[in-house]
Amino acid sequence: MKIPFRMTTCALTLAGLCAPVWAADVPAGTKLAADQSLVRHIKDEPASLDPVKAVGLPEIQVIRDLFEGLVNQNEKGQLEPGVASKWQSNDNRTWTFTLRDNARWSDGSPVTAQDFVYSWQRLVDPENTSPFAWFAALAGINNAQAIIEGKMPADKLGVTAVDARTLRIQLDKPVPYFPNLTANFSLYPVPEAVVKKFGNSWTRPGNLVGNGAYTLKERIVNEKLVAVQNKNYWDNSKTVISQVTFIPINQESSATKRYLAGDIDITESFPKNLYQKLLKDIPAEVYTPPQLGTYYYAFNTQKGPTADRRVRLALSMTIDRQIMAEKVLGTGEKPAWRFTPDVTAGFKPETSSFEQMSQEEANAQAKTLLQAAGYGPNKPLKLTLLYNTSENHQKIAIAVASMWKKNLGVDVKLQNQEWKTYIDSRNTGNFDVIRASWVGDYNEPSTFLSLLSASHSGNISRFNSPEYDKVLQQASQETTAQARNQDYNQAEKIIQQQAPIAPIYQYTNGRLIKPWLKGYPINNPEDVAYSRTMYIVAH
Repeated sequence: MKIPFRMTTCALTLAGLCAPVWAADVPAGTKLAADQSLVRHIKDEPASLDPVKAVGLPEIQVIRDLFEGLVNQNEKGQLEPGVASKWQSNDNRTWTFTLRDNARWSDGSPVTAQDFVYSWQRLVDPENTSPFAWFAALAGINNAQAIIEGKMPADKLGVTAVDARTLRIQLDKPVPYFPNLTANFSLYPVPEAVVKKFGNSWTRPGNLVGNGAYTLKERIVNEKLVAVQNKNYWDNSKTVISQVTFIPINQESSATKRYLAGDIDITESFPKNLYQKLLKDIPAEVYTPPQLGTYYYAFNTQKGPTADRRVRLALSMTIDRQIMAEKVLGTGEKPAWRFTPDVTAGFKPETSSFEQMSQEEANAQAKTLLQAAGYGPNKPLKLTLLYNTSENHQKIAIAVASMWKKNLGVDVKLQNQEWKTYIDSRNTGNFDVIRASWVGDYNEPSTFLSLLSASHSGNISRFNSPEYDKVLQQASQETTAQARNQDYNQAEKIIQQQAPIAPIYQYTNGRLIKPWLKGYPINNPEDVAYSRTMYIVAH
């Protein structure tokens, strides 16, 4: 499922001529249910509903309903207008976005270009310590990296409000797909007056003002978040779902039970061991399309036993990815021999020597590496494998730990933590090996590979390779797709050789969806879903 960058040509003219706005598309004659209340499962309690503080899917899924950026994605992941009605550039370095006249905050005030200027400056301001500040630098916004590093003030960011409805962005390099990047949640606008009035409590019900199709009505921590239709949303007349309730449940079996009981309309996942039974019992409600994402383990490269490259490489090599994908998971996942998924647009992977080895050959080489690092029967390697609470994560951790024990004699302590605690451990480097995953923020290899650059705040392993950074920098300046692809493959080789991470499998978008819920974008490879495009038919 590949999504080409169709905006490369389109963006040089007007977005309004490129794609219609995607909303709830109800076929003529469809009988809608009287109650248009949707219940969505999310995998954990959101860490924050502030777009610059968000870090994972639990909060991002909610934020996409409460806020809206310059552009959105349709059901196939292609670009469509959001707050911006059109955009243009003559050189792919200076971009001008025109905001629609009727874009409003939920309190009725207009969304202006200055709102975006404030919000993007807030994103990169080091005082806010945004986990996604790096995204502005990756997008090439002028001075973003210097501001993040504290070398320049935030008001020097290359974004300007020409007037109330015109936003101009200056990049430090040509980025033909820049409009695609503005669909990212970190670039959503937030209301300056509200943020300053309420401070850290501005996202609470009653305080939060957003510009999305819904507004926050109620939040009970670890129980539910309720959002209701925003009557001031510019496209509200096409919104069918009147209320969305997000239920945070980190155990897939519990979420599935509630789904089967009729309490939930759509799940974020389901237990892998129930896949065949679910296919038998409710085949029309089980979905597993490929997704633009990679599940991996990150090694702490700065301290502990995994600071030794030989240890990391040995651990990575002894993970039998074929067994993991086909036996442990078994819902259509593909083995991940590299960080960048096969479905990524513009990426033609080269077959690696690691990929060509038999598992027996890989195990033998891994044992030699571990012995060279000083570990063996008389001095077994001991480490902790950390994952956030989830039955699927636990299942994978048990399988990997078993492989490490059987083939290398490694003593593995499994440790699970709730989402917020896990995020803290990840951010502070308090781990040996940690479960991680990445779903592309846009469909291009750099969304994955940039994650391991030294300056990236999402670099969980603290990997620091000047050679790697140089290759990525070179890729960003290439003028042909072929040259970029060569650079990306070189970056993948460095990852394989240095093993800061161990890619395990490529995601499928496994979930359960009630037959009466329509409009869910199941084929969007980035799993971008807005409740406003859905509707419930009579049942």
